[in-house]
Amino acid sequence: MRRSTVALVLGLIAAAGLPAAAQDKTVDLKISIWLPPAHPLVPATKAWAEDIQKESGGTIKTTIFPSEQLGKAFDHYDMARDGIADLTYVNPGYQPGRFPVIAAGQLPFMFADAKKGTAALDAWYRKYAAQEMKDTHFCFAFIHDPGAYHGRKKVVVPEDIKGMKIRPPQSTIAQMVTMLGGTNVQASAPEARDVLERGVADAIFFPWGSMFLFGLDKVTKYHMDVPLYTTTFTYSMNKAKYDGMSPAQKKVIDDHCTNEWAVKLSSPWHDFEAAGRGKMKAAAGHEVYELTPDQLKAWKTAVQPLQKQWADAVTKAGGDADSIYKALEASIAQYKAGF
Repeated sequence: MRRSTVALVLGLIAAAGLPAAAQDKTVDLKISIWLPPAHPLVPATKAWAEDIQKESGGTIKTTIFPSEQLGKAFDHYDMARDGIADLTYVNPGYQPGRFPVIAAGQLPFMFADAKKGTAALDAWYRKYAAQEMKDTHFCFAFIHDPGAYHGRKKVVVPEDIKGMKIRPPQSTIAQMVTMLGGTNVQASAPEARDVLERGVADAIFFPWGSMFLFGLDKVTKYHMDVPLYTTTFTYSMNKAKYDGMSPAQKKVIDDHCTNEWAVKLSSPWHDFEAAGRGKMKAAAGHEVYELTPDQLKAWKTAVQPLQKQWADAVTKAGGDADSIYKALEASIAQYKAGF
């Protein structure tokens, strides 16, 4: 084709007002979420993915794979790293010790509000993600609404954990269980009901709404009404997939990997979990109980060593634990997200 013809074609494209993205090569994004389709994070992610496709002029196509279709929940960070999926929903706490910095968000009694907490966590972690999760392209971080203790046995003080078998939600709470004399039973969220049903575990730490979603209300009776913990999550992307995109496509991804999108995408989940607390209170055969001021104080005192364990892990990994923790505290204060 002659140069004059090429110029004419380009001129016609420009005159037609076609977006620059229309000239980009089509990219297919496989998004893996290990949650079931009924979980509110799945439709929220679908809406987010559809907006990515729209803003890219249709050049970024997305397909969502829920329910561990592409791999186990524990493997989702490595799935993004290795390109098994292009973008994955990651629970860093499923791999104890691997991501020590973001584990600060999992310390007990850090957050009282999930939406403000997500904004605070994501704003804080962006500074550290490029190093701690360097094998992937970081999109954003978020938390779920604060979770609590649920079990067959009523637990009111830390000493009650001694001798119990408990499924922890993440590595920091697993450390707490061990520290208090309990035994951890490792199981992903989709596997949790089975270990409780078979008596392999006596109790679980879990967010409220998901107790019903995963059928855990069928195998527990007692529920401690205190925002004991949250779990940190990230959306992580395969680096080669991101690097292979055009500048216009990268901008679309960047515009959807913001602090605002972290809150927007996770908010339906936050609302769902918060509603579960009231639902559990109204459920027959369940006891939802508050702690007395002295009992709450005992819990806060008992978990204090976890901060030092976190700091030691960060220091071992080469980080400045004191400055990192102070930065998180400042972010929590800025967004008014603390307990």
